[in-house]
Amino acid sequence: MVAEKKYLQPKTIDEAISFAKAHENDFYFLAGGTDALVNKYQGNKEASCMIDISRIKELKSVEVFENEIHIGALITLDGLKQHQVLREKFPALLLAAQEVASPILRKSATIGGNVLCENRCSFYNQSEWWREAVGYCLKCEGDVCIATGGTKACFSKFVSDTAPVIISLNGRIELHDFDGVKTVPLESIYTGDGIHPRNIASTTLLSKIILPLDKEYKVKFKKLRPREAVDFTSLTTAVARSNDGNIRLVIGGVDPMPVVIDGNADSLKEDLVKKALAKSRVVDNDIYSRKYRREMMRLFLEESLNALLD
Repeated sequence: MVAEKKYLQPKTIDEAISFAKAHENDFYFLAGGTDALVNKYQGNKEASCMIDISRIKELKSVEVFENEIHIGALITLDGLKQHQVLREKFPALLLAAQEVASPILRKSATIGGNVLCENRCSFYNQSEWWREAVGYCLKCEGDVCIATGGTKACFSKFVSDTAPVIISLNGRIELHDFDGVKTVPLESIYTGDGIHPRNIASTTLLSKIILPLDKEYKVKFKKLRPREAVDFTSLTTAVARSNDGNIRLVIGGVDPMPVVIDGNADSLKEDLVKKALAKSRVVDNDIYSRKYRREMMRLFLEESLNALLD
């Protein structure tokens, strides 16, 4: 395990990007630390420089505009419920945030960190000696996926709970890097590759989550995990219906990326569920079996669609 030789604490986004550029190949951003530090101590994240962004004030605000709301990436999961517009307009997002980890961790974990949470697998997220004893997998520079026995693809699962809700609401994110600022749909940053699950540079800083206010949404959120506190998701579903009749199903915990299925009020529920099951690349890399997670996915989606469409 590499010990950090340098600890930097920028006070602005520009300063953070400058630090990142100077240490481009040997650093990581630290926000709440509830995911990054665990991966560090397990030997899954190594760098000699830590850039702590927790003092950047511009990442800690919630701003309401005419047609959208901007949520700073450093707002804690527990802190989301303090904002009235979020409570009134996006209760499903607050529910998803409150389903992450435990009350203590939610006071440190940030919305930006949860959106960028590293993919997980029961054969990867273990101690160094455990991984060495079992045999290194593709995600830690081995030559085989232990979950599938394959040699070409890693199926570590996407485990963010807030991201499926944000995607179901057609949410976007603002990204800063030394070549400028851009706003993209959240789902566009996920690659489907378990080893490199996001297509943004290591120097890119997520500054805010942007949700629309010009539409009304009803969202059903469901989560499966062994214990109601601490455990990462084995299955997360967010099903949204907008006031103009569009339907969006977003599933996490069953694929290296969020599974997104779009439809409308005229779509057959059975067809939407069938598409979701067909698109999800579920493998046995979780405490629950592949078969059980697929059956629970079918149940979650059917219950959500029945509630929204009937």
